[in-house]
Amino acid sequence: MVIDGKAATAVPTGPAGPPSDPDDDLSTLRVAPARHPWRWVASAVAAVLLAMALHALVTNPAWEWHVVSQYLFYETILRSVGVTLQLTTLGITLGFALGTVLALMRLSRSPLLRAFAWGYVWLFRSVPLILQLLFWFNLALLYDRISLGVPFGPSFWDFRTQDLIGPMTAATLGLTLHQAAYCAEIVRSGFLSIDQGQHEAAAALGLPRRRQIRRILLPQAMRTIIPTAGNEIIGLVKSTSVVYIMAIPELFYQVQVIYARNGRVIALLLVAAIWYLLLTTVLSIAQYYIERHYARGAVRVLPPTPWQRVRGAAAQLDAARRQRRADRQRLAADLARQDAP
Repeated sequence: MVIDGKAATAVPTGPAGPPSDPDDDLSTLRVAPARHPWRWVASAVAAVLLAMALHALVTNPAWEWHVVSQYLFYETILRSVGVTLQLTTLGITLGFALGTVLALMRLSRSPLLRAFAWGYVWLFRSVPLILQLLFWFNLALLYDRISLGVPFGPSFWDFRTQDLIGPMTAATLGLTLHQAAYCAEIVRSGFLSIDQGQHEAAAALGLPRRRQIRRILLPQAMRTIIPTAGNEIIGLVKSTSVVYIMAIPELFYQVQVIYARNGRVIALLLVAAIWYLLLTTVLSIAQYYIERHYARGAVRVLPPTPWQRVRGAAAQLDAARRQRRADRQRLAADLARQDAP
């Protein structure tokens, strides 16, 4: 205000507060970002190692990429990939079916069932897979004939073991019985991971035991079962290469036959490696989506899928491009107004 031509400053009449401390003004504080120098060093080292590996793969003529491209989709190789998939499907399907039964036996209140299941798991996890395959392949040396009928009584059907169990059947039996021991522990761990209150709540609803398992307990157990089961399936894809000792024309055996004829060892081994990588990649993608399906009741917001991440990144790039174009148009309009008379 102005009094007699002189400026006057208004003084507050209320009670005076404590003097303000300059350090209390948050606007004067400078936010320093956290430094992670070793993270950048590790990233640089990883990038250099990756570039060196790619350079070695591309520039070294010993890899013989032209031979790899020639045999990658060779008819014999494709048939051997089909045999590998067949063994994997049979082994994991029958293995999980038998393993689920064994897991329920381990969780049973019957001491005999628990002991039987524990003995099965102990036996088939202790013996290497290659020995089990050889045992089933040479079963005719122990039992010349196999009979079906009343236990410890008369038999109704009688077969020669050599006719009944061929190489493919022996491989399926070996893989199935071996996988069942591991699948039983995977399924059992899934049921043990469920909170005890869920068991009590399921029993309190008065549902039959089968429905409790199928509708309440199993969907929750699958969140623990799926990651380990996916890892086991991927391991079985590679374990099928062991059946080469039985002269079954799966991928690894067929690759050996081809490079024994033409001498292109590295190139044919690289063909097998590429096919194993493709198969395990497809299985890993399927595992990711199955895990995401069973996570719907456990998390509030599902994590975005890889395709959703790609679409989100593309949308951000498109929005940034549109913003830059709008800024350029606005700048051009401002310059045009300034140049106008």
